[in-house]
Amino acid sequence: MDSEPILALEGVTRRYGPAVAVDRASLTLHAGRIACLLGPSGCGKSTLLRMIAGLEPVDGGEVRIAGQSVSTPGTMIAPERRGVGLVFQDNALFPHLDVTGNIGFGLSALPAAERAQRVDRLLEQFHIAHLARSFPHMLSGGEQQRVAIARALAREPALLLLDEPFSGLDGHLRETVRASLLGDLRAAGGSVLVVTHDPDEAMGIADDLVLMAAGQILQTGTPADCYRRPVSSAAARLLGEMILLPGEVRAGTITSALGAMPAPGLPDGFAQLGLRPEALRAGGAGAAASLLEQRFVGNGWRVTVDLAGTPVTLRLPDPVDGEVRLGFDPAAACLFSA
Repeated sequence: MDSEPILALEGVTRRYGPAVAVDRASLTLHAGRIACLLGPSGCGKSTLLRMIAGLEPVDGGEVRIAGQSVSTPGTMIAPERRGVGLVFQDNALFPHLDVTGNIGFGLSALPAAERAQRVDRLLEQFHIAHLARSFPHMLSGGEQQRVAIARALAREPALLLLDEPFSGLDGHLRETVRASLLGDLRAAGGSVLVVTHDPDEAMGIADDLVLMAAGQILQTGTPADCYRRPVSSAAARLLGEMILLPGEVRAGTITSALGAMPAPGLPDGFAQLGLRPEALRAGGAGAAASLLEQRFVGNGWRVTVDLAGTPVTLRLPDPVDGEVRLGFDPAAACLFSA
């Protein structure tokens, strides 16, 4: 994409005394796309979001929104001048205002007629017009979330930031609300950055993924690229199970318990062969692995075997007896240098 990104972070750092919460983070988000910032709790995701919104200063690097520099060390444009909407985990609706009052809260500078028209449009867009005179305590979790997002969009921000927006919802309601809300945001052509610690959620909603751990951004890309071609074992594990087998590289070939395969570009020495569970197959003339445990899990069997000292878990349609032969798809393998 050649257009100016709606959001650009370059080497952004945030420290609290000797502790580094965010360490030289860089990413870009283009207009009309939904990006997910995925990482475990405490990795710096929310801090990064607050720096983008202008609620935290930066100690290094730069934040640009729609081409404008909004944060550098010692310089910080106020949140209300950034063109950013932010929705926190708890939605933070004003309890003394009804839905209409909450959505229109930041529009006091507009003429009354224009303010009412914009609020009405958002009520319709997010399917909450029937709740216009309801107060927050009268709303379900999903309804409160719709109101919070409509309020954040009322000032027509260039970028919408959502911090763990679906964590307060359970099961089917979470999936239903998520699909509906994101469908509305896509239809509106919004640019959205969603913070989450749920890999299934991230892959299910993101156009672009940003993988983060221990204050650092490990990888950015499409969900498929990040899942199939992780840059490290740490990045791989953020998106689900990754089986790591020790191996040794010699002259462009890695040898592991599953045999040998090409390893172009890897230096000689210790390395790891990484495989998603679905890349393994049982049967045939593969490597021998002994059964450790198996359990019926509804749509098959979860089978754990010992492969040359490494426990390996895979899903099989039928139980096994004693020993399993394992093969793999080399095209699905990931190689990680020491």
